[in-house]
Amino acid sequence: MTKHTVSQPAVATSILNADLHCHSVVSDGTLTPEVLAARAAANGVELWALTDHDEIGGQHRAAAAAKAQGMRYLTGTEISVTFAGETVHIVGLGFDPEDAAMVQGLKSTRGGRNERAREMADGLAKVGITGAYEGALKFVGNPELISRTHFARFLVESGVCSETNEVFRKYLTEGKPGYVPHRWASLRDAVGWITGAKGMAIIAHPARYKFTPNEEYALFIEFKAHGGRGVEVVTGSHSAAEYVKYADTAKEFGLAASRGSDFHSPEESRTDLGTLPFLPGQLTPVWELLADRIQ
Repeated sequence: MTKHTVSQPAVATSILNADLHCHSVVSDGTLTPEVLAARAAANGVELWALTDHDEIGGQHRAAAAAKAQGMRYLTGTEISVTFAGETVHIVGLGFDPEDAAMVQGLKSTRGGRNERAREMADGLAKVGITGAYEGALKFVGNPELISRTHFARFLVESGVCSETNEVFRKYLTEGKPGYVPHRWASLRDAVGWITGAKGMAIIAHPARYKFTPNEEYALFIEFKAHGGRGVEVVTGSHSAAEYVKYADTAKEFGLAASRGSDFHSPEESRTDLGTLPFLPGQLTPVWELLADRIQ
């Protein structure tokens, strides 16, 4: 696995190794919350959050594991929403994991994944790739959260492709045989669930979305209008130039800045837990606004 080796900025708002975006076997990661916590601590992480997709079932395990490793912890999740025809991810941090509205909202969001997965398998079967649904299930820790990543791992295991990125390019993106769109939660709902549970809503990895400048501006405007308060500036899929761009965006919209690797797997993720550069200067880190929510 190749790690980013971008040099640290000369000025940082806080010299804190916070990793507030990663995934476990509870969604589409390959490691347990306990193993993730140990890996994060070994890499020097001081403040950690587990942010499984549309799921908070691993939160108590993650918090306990963080404590055992001597790390501070923020509750986390990553909610899929549909905005302007694209899937956008909203990270929630510092919320009450027992909040009833949030628990029910995430359950409803997960509900469409199994039907979508069967349609994906049907599409792959039409081009000669059989048994994909059953094959993907072998990689699923939580059947409610079967996703394209699990299909990608099956296609690599079965020799159809050599690595997961190749699977996405050839089979699982729009216009390809295994692609099936899914309508997720609305932006209003996702931000509402997080803020209603006393947490902070954050736009995840904004550079990944294929928006025009006007669509991106509309996303940030609507996000703030619903009560969103942060944006990931330094994250595993951003380049050094994108760190600068979204630092400027955070300042433009008055948003706090977050930092997270988006780590899924030692074999698949290009950025390991705790290895990102610090946040650029003159930003307000999300953890400063969530100080009373840190465990």
